[in-house]
Amino acid sequence: MSDEPVRFAFVCVQNAGRSQMSTAFAERERTRRGLGDRVEIVTGGTHPADHVHDEVVEVMRERDIDLSDRTPREVSTAELEACDVVATMGCSTLDLDADVDVRDWALDDPDGQDLDAVREIRDDIESRVVALFDEYFADRETAETAESA
Repeated sequence: MSDEPVRFAFVCVQNAGRSQMSTAFAERERTRRGLGDRVEIVTGGTHPADHVHDEVVEVMRERDIDLSDRTPREVSTAELEACDVVATMGCSTLDLDADVDVRDWALDDPDGQDLDAVREIRDDIESRVVALFDEYFADRETAETAESA
């Protein structure tokens, strides 16, 4: 089994809502599972906003996650091609040359939505991130067990 960390990327256009929530939940999941040096998390956008959307910051606070200090950033194709899994948020037309598992989560944009709608998006993202960790690390644990047998 490779000692290289698994790299997950969460990408949307502005990197100000969905991808920020996904990243925060992935960071939390990495910590909860004790995968500190085994998982790298990349986030970014193709046209980053100036700040994380206010409604996103507010609903994430309800989960004890503070996004108020996060700044959207641009992500490069090279960064994404170095990832194992790239989750797009339903707003991307990525064309990556590398052997990357690209998944389009097709999520609604929370920008300008009422808080109940943003909560629904947040909860959907949380379940998708947990499922990604479950799927990806269950596969890895099975492979590691088989290799050591």
